[in-house]
Amino acid sequence: MSSNELLEFRSSVRALLAKHATPEALRAAMDSDLGFDPKLWQLLCEQVGVAALAVPEQWGGVGASLVESLMVVGELGRVLSGVPMLGSAVLGVQAVLLAGDEQACERLLPDLAEGSRTAALCWADSQGWDDYGVRAEDGSLSGTAHYVLHGAQADVLLVLTADGLFETSPTAAGVTVTPTPGLDHTRALASITFTETPATRLGDPGTRLRDIAWAALAAEQVGAARRCLEMTVEYTSARVQFGRPIGSFQALKHRMADMYVLVESAESAALLAARSLAAGSDSAAEDVWVARTYCTEAFSTVAAETIQLHGGIAITWEHDAHLYFKRAHATAELFGTARRPVAA
Repeated sequence: MSSNELLEFRSSVRALLAKHATPEALRAAMDSDLGFDPKLWQLLCEQVGVAALAVPEQWGGVGASLVESLMVVGELGRVLSGVPMLGSAVLGVQAVLLAGDEQACERLLPDLAEGSRTAALCWADSQGWDDYGVRAEDGSLSGTAHYVLHGAQADVLLVLTADGLFETSPTAAGVTVTPTPGLDHTRALASITFTETPATRLGDPGTRLRDIAWAALAAEQVGAARRCLEMTVEYTSARVQFGRPIGSFQALKHRMADMYVLVESAESAALLAARSLAAGSDSAAEDVWVARTYCTEAFSTVAAETIQLHGGIAITWEHDAHLYFKRAHATAELFGTARRPVAA
């Protein structure tokens, strides 16, 4: 898409989310068994085609790039929506594509692009994403994958091991799925244990999958940070103290200006990372590292300032500020901490 087309597309996604992903809908989804609003996911897939964006046309997709997919991730981050865009339509789809098995692509991608089925990427061990929680041996899987996005709701399990990517089903023999409570109540996580579970090897997705995960998180963090800034400006413009809006006080103006600079610069870093990955640039790994590191720090800082500038109301359950604060801390750990790539 051109820059203008991308902006129009973002406006369409934002308009749909403004209507259907309200704070009330978010809290209802948090309390549901799924952890997200299935009607919203259906609308996004049917009316906008978000799940099909990065799927090639030959397998029922739109054939767009990562840039468009991660833009949607950013808009979903803006409203803290827990629909399985990141876990299934980005990581699940990209894992299958990177594995390079055309039969698997033909079997899995049409349904994932339609949104009628979702995939969950099983990866981390109990300590995080630096090691694999599951091992493969003689065509079967054993071990436990932790912190699996939408693991309890997925129709397809994609298991990343030291020997490559494997496909299995949540109903396969030896699979035990346990929902896992997390700091971030807006995102559903699970632990999935495999006990000699039969699985099909799809191939080796390589290291690019982690870069995609970090770039997607950077996009999400920017979207959420921008909404924090907007909420803070709205609140300080309406909150009156000493006979005038508190947003007119110079000290608060300076703090919000600093928040604005962080959000704008983080957006530039996230967009560069997405474009570099999509283009296969030689600097992609470096650009992703910058985005992951900077956007994490920016979102954490902006979320903390949101709490401070709202005052006591921000730490009440009824206000959304604490949800963004928790998302900031949770995404700082999700998929591990980025390390600067070493030049070859």
